[in-house]
Amino acid sequence: MNSVILIPARYASTRYPGKPLVELKGAGGAAKPLILRSVAAAQRVRGVSGVFVVTDDERIAAACSRDGVGVIMTSPECRNGTERCAEALKSLNDPDLVINFQGDALLTPPGFVEALIDRMRDDRDALVATPAMRLRSAEVRALQAEEAAGRVGGTSVVINDQRHALYFSKRLIPHLPTGTLEQDMSPVRLHVGVYAYRPEALDRYVATPVSELETLEGLEQLRFLVAGVPVSVVDVQTPPFALRELNNPEDVEPVEQALIEAGLE
Repeated sequence: MNSVILIPARYASTRYPGKPLVELKGAGGAAKPLILRSVAAAQRVRGVSGVFVVTDDERIAAACSRDGVGVIMTSPECRNGTERCAEALKSLNDPDLVINFQGDALLTPPGFVEALIDRMRDDRDALVATPAMRLRSAEVRALQAEEAAGRVGGTSVVINDQRHALYFSKRLIPHLPTGTLEQDMSPVRLHVGVYAYRPEALDRYVATPVSELETLEGLEQLRFLVAGVPVSVVDVQTPPFALRELNNPEDVEPVEQALIEAGLE
Protein backbone atom coordinates (compact mmCIF):
# COMPACT_ATOMS: atom_id res chain seq x y z
CA MET A 1 0.00 0.00 0.00
CA ASN A 2 1.03 3.59 -0.59
CA SER A 3 1.17 4.90 2.99
CA VAL A 4 1.99 8.51 3.89
CA ILE A 5 2.73 9.89 7.35
CA LEU A 6 1.32 13.33 8.19
CA ILE A 7 2.39 15.17 11.33
CA PRO A 8 -0.15 17.85 12.27
CA ALA A 9 1.43 20.77 14.15
CA ARG A 10 0.03 24.07 15.36
CA TYR A 11 1.76 26.92 17.13
CA ALA A 12 -1.17 28.20 19.20
CA SER A 13 -1.51 25.70 22.04
CA THR A 14 -3.47 26.83 25.09
CA ARG A 15 -1.28 24.84 27.47
CA TYR A 16 2.06 25.43 25.76
CA PRO A 17 2.16 28.06 22.99
CA GLY A 18 4.95 27.47 20.49
CA LYS A 19 5.38 23.87 21.65
CA PRO A 20 6.48 22.44 18.25
CA LEU A 21 9.58 24.68 18.28
CA VAL A 22 10.66 23.94 21.86
CA GLU A 23 14.26 22.69 21.88
CA LEU A 24 14.83 19.27 23.47
CA LYS A 25 18.15 17.60 24.23
CA GLY A 26 18.65 13.98 23.29
CA ALA A 27 20.97 11.26 24.54
CA GLY A 28 23.99 12.93 22.92
CA GLY A 29 23.25 16.35 24.39
CA ALA A 30 22.30 18.04 21.11
CA ALA A 31 19.11 20.13 21.08
CA LYS A 32 16.45 19.90 18.35
CA PRO A 33 12.94 21.37 18.08
CA LEU A 34 10.16 19.02 19.14
CA ILE A 35 8.67 18.94 15.65
CA LEU A 36 11.96 17.76 14.12
CA ARG A 37 12.29 15.06 16.77
CA SER A 38 8.78 13.88 15.90
CA VAL A 39 9.73 13.89 12.20
CA ALA A 40 12.79 11.76 13.03
CA ALA A 41 10.57 9.30 14.90
CA ALA A 42 8.20 9.09 11.91
CA GLN A 43 11.10 8.58 9.50
CA ARG A 44 12.10 5.44 11.42
CA VAL A 45 8.85 3.77 10.30
CA ARG A 46 9.39 1.23 7.53
CA GLY A 47 7.16 0.92 4.49
CA VAL A 48 5.96 4.51 4.04
CA SER A 49 6.40 6.63 0.94
CA GLY A 50 6.73 10.02 2.61
CA VAL A 51 6.64 12.07 5.82
CA PHE A 52 5.13 15.57 5.82
CA VAL A 53 4.47 18.17 8.50
CA VAL A 54 0.98 19.65 8.19
CA THR A 55 0.61 23.11 9.68
CA ASP A 56 -0.94 26.56 9.32
CA ASP A 57 2.05 28.34 10.89
CA GLU A 58 4.89 29.86 8.86
CA ARG A 59 7.37 29.56 11.76
CA ILE A 60 6.86 25.81 11.99
CA ALA A 61 6.98 25.52 8.20
CA ALA A 62 10.24 27.46 8.05
CA ALA A 63 11.92 25.30 10.72
CA CYS A 64 10.93 22.15 8.84
CA SER A 65 11.92 23.46 5.41
CA ARG A 66 15.39 24.42 6.69
CA ASP A 67 15.85 20.79 7.69
CA GLY A 68 14.61 19.48 4.34
CA VAL A 69 11.26 18.26 5.70
CA GLY A 70 8.23 18.41 3.40
CA VAL A 71 5.45 20.75 4.55
CA ILE A 72 1.77 20.95 3.59
CA MET A 73 0.07 24.20 4.58
CA THR A 74 -3.54 23.97 5.79
CA SER A 75 -6.22 26.33 7.03
CA PRO A 76 -6.13 27.71 10.59
CA GLU A 77 -9.80 26.73 10.77
CA CYS A 78 -8.90 23.04 11.28
CA ARG A 79 -10.06 22.08 14.77
CA ASN A 80 -7.83 19.04 15.29
CA GLY A 81 -5.19 16.87 13.67
CA THR A 82 -7.69 14.63 11.90
CA GLU A 83 -9.32 17.60 10.16
CA ARG A 84 -5.85 18.85 9.24
CA CYS A 85 -5.00 15.46 7.70
CA ALA A 86 -8.27 15.48 5.77
CA GLU A 87 -7.44 18.86 4.26
CA ALA A 88 -3.85 17.85 3.48
CA LEU A 89 -5.14 14.77 1.66
CA LYS A 90 -6.09 17.04 -1.26
CA SER A 91 -2.38 17.82 -1.77
CA LEU A 92 -1.31 14.17 -1.92
CA ASN A 93 -1.20 11.76 -4.83
CA ASP A 94 -4.08 9.45 -3.83
CA PRO A 95 -2.44 7.45 -1.00
CA ASP A 96 -4.05 4.19 0.10
CA LEU A 97 -3.38 5.03 3.73
CA VAL A 98 -2.81 8.21 5.73
CA ILE A 99 -1.00 7.98 9.07
CA ASN A 100 -1.69 10.72 11.61
CA PHE A 101 1.52 10.87 13.67
CA GLN A 102 1.18 13.23 16.63
CA GLY A 103 3.51 16.23 16.65
CA ASP A 104 4.42 15.65 20.29
CA ALA A 105 4.78 11.86 19.99
CA LEU A 106 8.54 11.90 19.58
CA LEU A 107 8.98 8.67 21.56
CA THR A 108 6.50 6.57 19.57
CA PRO A 109 8.22 3.29 18.58
CA PRO A 110 8.18 2.74 14.79
CA GLY A 111 6.72 -0.73 15.36
CA PHE A 112 3.49 0.83 16.60
CA VAL A 113 2.88 2.47 13.21
CA GLU A 114 4.05 -0.59 11.29
CA ALA A 115 1.50 -2.66 13.22
CA LEU A 116 -1.26 -0.29 12.07
CA ILE A 117 -0.15 -0.59 8.44
CA ASP A 118 -0.13 -4.38 8.77
CA ARG A 119 -3.65 -4.36 10.24
CA MET A 120 -4.99 -2.19 7.43
CA ARG A 121 -3.29 -4.40 4.83
CA ASP A 122 -4.75 -7.57 6.36
CA ASP A 123 -8.25 -6.17 6.93
CA ARG A 124 -9.43 -4.40 3.80
CA ASP A 125 -12.72 -3.48 5.52
CA ALA A 126 -10.98 -1.52 8.27
CA LEU A 127 -11.34 2.24 7.83
CA VAL A 128 -9.42 3.45 10.89
CA ALA A 129 -6.84 1.80 13.15
CA THR A 130 -5.04 2.99 16.26
CA PRO A 131 -2.69 1.33 18.78
CA ALA A 132 -3.16 0.65 22.47
CA MET A 133 -0.97 -1.01 25.06
CA ARG A 134 -1.68 -2.76 28.34
CA LEU A 135 -0.54 -0.81 31.37
CA ARG A 136 1.39 -2.24 34.26
CA SER A 137 -0.55 -2.07 37.52
CA ALA A 138 2.01 0.35 38.94
CA GLU A 139 1.39 2.66 35.97
CA VAL A 140 -2.37 2.50 36.58
CA ARG A 141 -1.85 3.46 40.22
CA ALA A 142 0.19 6.45 39.08
CA LEU A 143 -2.64 7.50 36.74
CA GLN A 144 -5.16 7.04 39.54
CA ALA A 145 -3.08 9.43 41.65
CA GLU A 146 -3.08 11.91 38.74
CA GLU A 147 -6.87 11.68 38.51
CA ALA A 148 -7.24 12.16 42.27
CA ALA A 149 -5.14 15.33 41.96
CA GLY A 150 -7.41 16.60 39.19
CA ARG A 151 -4.94 16.06 36.33
CA VAL A 152 -5.45 14.11 33.11
CA GLY A 153 -2.71 11.54 32.71
CA GLY A 154 -3.66 9.68 29.55
CA THR A 155 -6.47 8.26 27.43
CA SER A 156 -7.79 4.74 27.93
CA VAL A 157 -9.86 2.58 25.60
CA VAL A 158 -12.11 -0.48 25.91
CA ILE A 159 -12.74 -2.86 22.99
CA ASN A 160 -15.18 -5.53 21.82
CA ASP A 161 -14.50 -9.07 20.60
CA GLN A 162 -13.81 -7.78 17.07
CA ARG A 163 -11.08 -5.58 18.56
CA HIS A 164 -13.02 -2.44 17.72
CA ALA A 165 -13.11 0.44 20.17
CA LEU A 166 -16.23 0.67 22.30
CA TYR A 167 -15.17 3.95 23.91
CA PHE A 168 -12.20 6.22 24.56
CA SER A 169 -11.97 8.33 27.70
CA LYS A 170 -9.60 10.61 29.56
CA ARG A 171 -10.83 8.78 32.64
CA LEU A 172 -9.48 5.34 33.47
CA ILE A 173 -11.77 2.68 32.02
CA PRO A 174 -12.97 0.04 32.72
CA HIS A 175 -13.90 0.14 36.40
CA LEU A 176 -11.30 -1.72 38.50
CA PRO A 177 -12.75 -3.69 41.44
CA THR A 178 -10.67 -4.21 44.58
CA GLY A 179 -7.80 -6.61 43.94
CA THR A 180 -7.66 -6.03 40.18
CA LEU A 181 -4.22 -4.40 40.40
CA GLU A 182 -2.59 -7.20 42.38
CA GLN A 183 -1.16 -8.66 39.15
CA ASP A 184 1.81 -7.08 37.36
CA MET A 185 -0.22 -6.21 34.24
CA SER A 186 -3.60 -4.51 34.46
CA PRO A 187 -6.68 -4.80 32.21
CA VAL A 188 -6.37 -1.10 31.31
CA ARG A 189 -5.38 -0.25 27.75
CA LEU A 190 -3.65 3.09 27.27
CA HIS A 191 -4.51 4.59 23.91
CA VAL A 192 -1.51 5.76 21.88
CA GLY A 193 -2.55 8.76 19.76
CA VAL A 194 -1.48 7.55 16.32
CA TYR A 195 -4.03 6.76 13.60
CA ALA A 196 -4.15 5.05 10.22
CA TYR A 197 -7.01 6.17 7.98
CA ARG A 198 -8.27 5.18 4.60
CA PRO A 199 -9.14 8.32 2.58
CA GLU A 200 -12.87 7.58 2.72
CA ALA A 201 -12.72 7.60 6.53
CA LEU A 202 -11.34 11.14 6.46
CA ASP A 203 -14.12 12.17 4.07
CA ARG A 204 -16.73 10.82 6.48
CA TYR A 205 -15.01 12.49 9.41
CA VAL A 206 -15.18 16.03 8.04
CA ALA A 207 -18.77 15.44 6.92
CA THR A 208 -19.79 14.57 10.51
CA PRO A 209 -20.65 17.34 12.98
CA VAL A 210 -18.69 17.64 16.21
CA SER A 211 -20.47 15.51 18.82
CA GLU A 212 -21.19 16.23 22.47
CA LEU A 213 -18.93 13.36 23.55
CA GLU A 214 -16.04 14.68 21.45
CA THR A 215 -16.43 18.06 23.12
CA LEU A 216 -16.78 16.72 26.67
CA GLU A 217 -13.82 14.34 26.45
CA GLY A 218 -11.71 16.52 24.18
CA LEU A 219 -10.97 13.43 22.06
CA GLU A 220 -11.22 13.82 18.29
CA GLN A 221 -11.48 10.07 17.60
CA LEU A 222 -14.89 9.91 19.28
CA ARG A 223 -16.39 11.55 16.20
CA PHE A 224 -15.74 8.29 14.33
CA LEU A 225 -17.58 6.23 16.96
CA VAL A 226 -20.55 8.61 17.07
CA ALA A 227 -20.74 8.43 13.25
CA GLY A 228 -20.72 4.61 13.39
CA VAL A 229 -17.26 4.24 11.86
CA PRO A 230 -15.49 1.28 13.54
CA VAL A 231 -12.04 2.05 14.95
CA SER A 232 -9.77 -1.01 14.98
CA VAL A 233 -7.56 -1.18 18.06
CA VAL A 234 -4.19 -2.86 17.61
CA ASP A 235 -2.54 -4.14 20.78
CA VAL A 236 1.16 -3.26 20.87
CA GLN A 237 3.86 -4.28 23.31
CA THR A 238 4.51 -1.92 26.19
CA PRO A 239 8.02 -0.47 25.65
CA PRO A 240 10.64 -0.49 28.42
CA PHE A 241 10.72 3.32 28.54
CA ALA A 242 7.96 5.82 29.28
CA LEU A 243 6.01 7.17 26.29
CA ARG A 244 6.05 10.74 27.50
CA GLU A 245 4.55 13.62 25.55
CA LEU A 246 5.33 17.32 25.78
CA ASN A 247 2.11 18.96 26.98
CA ASN A 248 3.37 21.53 29.51
CA PRO A 249 6.66 23.38 30.14
CA GLU A 250 7.32 21.16 33.17
CA ASP A 251 7.34 18.11 30.86
CA VAL A 252 10.61 19.16 29.17
CA GLU A 253 12.93 17.54 31.73
CA PRO A 254 11.02 14.20 31.91
CA VAL A 255 10.85 14.03 28.10
CA GLU A 256 14.58 14.67 27.79
CA GLN A 257 15.20 11.94 30.38
CA ALA A 258 13.00 9.55 28.36
CA LEU A 259 15.04 10.39 25.23
CA ILE A 260 18.19 9.41 27.12
CA GLU A 261 16.59 6.16 28.37
CA ALA A 262 15.49 5.34 24.82
CA GLY A 263 18.98 6.10 23.47
CA LEU A 264 17.69 8.69 21.00
CA GLU A 265 20.27 11.31 19.96
